[in-house]
Formats: sequence, C-alpha cells, structure tokens
Amino acid sequence: MTEAILLVGGKGTRLRPLTVNTPKPMVPAAGVPFLTHQLARARAAGVDHIVLATSYLAEVFEPYFGDGSALGLSLEYVTEDEPLGTGGAIRNVASRLRSGPDEPVLIFNGDILTGLDIRALVDTHDASGADVSLHLTRVDDPRAFGLVPTDETGRVTAFLEKPQTPEEIVTDQINAGAYVFRRSVIDEIPRGRPVSVERETFPGLLARGAHLQGMVDSTYWLDLGTPQAFVRGSADLVLGRAPSPAVPGRCGDRLVLPTARIAPDAKLTGGTVVGRGAVVGEGARIVGSTILSDAVVDPGAVITDSLVGVGAHIGARTVLEGAVVGDGAVVGPDNELRAGARVWCGAVLPGGAVRFSSDQ
Repeated sequence: MTEAILLVGGKGTRLRPLTVNTPKPMVPAAGVPFLTHQLARARAAGVDHIVLATSYLAEVFEPYFGDGSALGLSLEYVTEDEPLGTGGAIRNVASRLRSGPDEPVLIFNGDILTGLDIRALVDTHDASGADVSLHLTRVDDPRAFGLVPTDETGRVTAFLEKPQTPEEIVTDQINAGAYVFRRSVIDEIPRGRPVSVERETFPGLLARGAHLQGMVDSTYWLDLGTPQAFVRGSADLVLGRAPSPAVPGRCGDRLVLPTARIAPDAKLTGGTVVGRGAVVGEGARIVGSTILSDAVVDPGAVITDSLVGVGAHIGARTVLEGAVVGDGAVVGPDNELRAGARVWCGAVLPGGAVRFSSDQ
C-alpha cells in the first residue's frame, strides 16, 4: 500500500461563508487545514504517494503543501477544468498513479473526518480479492446517505441512494467515503466526462458481476459538509475524540496557537481553538468553537459551537450560538446570533441589531 487519491475539488457550497475565500479541505480544523489531518493519517498508515484531485480554488493547495516532503509524502496535483464528479475526478488523475493493474489504490473523499483503520481496509481488500472495497459505517438515520447492504461475507449486494420510505431502508450501513480500488478498475472509468462512482461506477460494476467488498468500521466518523459539523469536528480533534497525528498541541479543552492573546479571565472550553494573532478579551466565554487567525473577540462575548472567520471582529457582550461569521466581518456589541445564523464575509452588523428574547 503506497499511494492514494484525495478528492478535494468540491465547492463546499453548504459550508459558505467558510468556503468563499478558502476551499473546504483548507479550512482550519484544530489549528491546521483539515486536509493536513487526512494526509497525516494516510502517511501514518503507510501511504507515501498521494495525488490530489483539485478543482475549486485549486491554486491554494500546492503553495501550502508543496511536494509533501514536510509530511513525509510525495504529493502531486491534478486540476479539473470542468467538474467531473467523483468517478471522473478519479479517472482524471489516473496517469499520475504508479501502481500496477492489480495493485490497490486508496481513495478518500476530502470532507470526511474519520478514525478508520486504513490498514484494515486494505487488508480486507487483499484478503477478499475484491475489485473495489468500501469503508462502511452505521448511522441511526440513513436517509441522507447511500445505503450499502452486504451479505454474510461482507460482499456488497446493492447500492441504494438516499432512501426515503421505510421499505427502502433495508440496512443502516452507509458508504463512508473511503475506498480501495484495483488499479485496473480505475482505468476502466470513462475519461473526460462527469461520472459518479455512487450512481454509475459502483452499480455498473455490480451489474457485471464484479466483486465489491464492504468493511464496516464504526469508529469515529463525521461528514463535515455543514458549518455545524465542521465546528464539531474541529472540537472533537482538540478533545481527542477524533484521532489525528497533525493536531499542533496536546489534546484537551482548548488549543491556543502561537501569537494569540487571551485575557487571563477569559474561559475557553469544549475543544475551542484560537488561531494565530487572534485576540480574546476580558471575561469572554468560548465553548466548542473555532476562532480563526487575527480575529478579535471583545470583552464579555459568549461564543458557543460557532466559527469566527479570519480577521473578523465580535463586539462586546455579543452572543453567538451555532453561528458562522465570515472572514473580515464585524458583528457589533450586544447582538445575539443563534440557530445557524451566518454573517457573510466582510459584512458589518451594527451594535444591538439582532436580539433574541428569552422565549424564542
């Protein structure tokens, strides 16, 4: 097991305004771009060559990670001119792979935080002789995901995309976004057009009798597709609930990066991250939140399960709960933003403009 493909081309529309200036895999989680955690975990599992399939804001990846040598990796970058879907993106980078036709290639979605045992997935692939092996996880409500039922040996029997009726929900196993492909299968994906592995490649392989193997691994798993999930994932990394060798510090209640300034009586808990150059004022309370670099939190502000963007300013006594404040935005004093509120990059919200009464 030596190489992998990381799919990092998505626009991250559901994550806006976090992704207005930054591609989703580069948004900081636990103090470093989220992609850093995926690269570090792959390297720890023995991967040494990774091809990044980029598209949206593709120009930011290589200046940050370079050739990958700082992480002990060899990195290459391939950019889609037009969106190609998951399968099309995989096929688009095939020429950069070094594996032989029967060798395994790992493939990861760029927005999944997981404790997956990567070595175990590859071992399952090798032992079963599969053409493709999939990481499966179990969820309580599978309606938003693709179901993947398997037989008693773990062999995949069907792919059911986002079922809605009780009759359609035949399993709680879902496609968790990590795969091992036999290299020759990648070369068979149509070139130069959009292809979905979930809707076209996998069902097509099943229909012709190919062997698709599922491995259920129910360790930590989180789809970081929404701002609330992203903030939670970052906090879980800091708290040590989600494993990563790339967290820049010890796991605990908080992670404060160098050059940040925290008032002595400010309270940071719940996996809160404060980025470089950020300032947190007197009496502020921040729980389970991410304060990105150069942001300012004024005295007495209360921030819970929220994200404050680069260079943003949160006024005194303002309350954020489950909110996202974009890069460079200003939220004046004595505001209350709750229940998934989003403030766009560069917006200015005057003092006392938004308030919630106690019965709302």
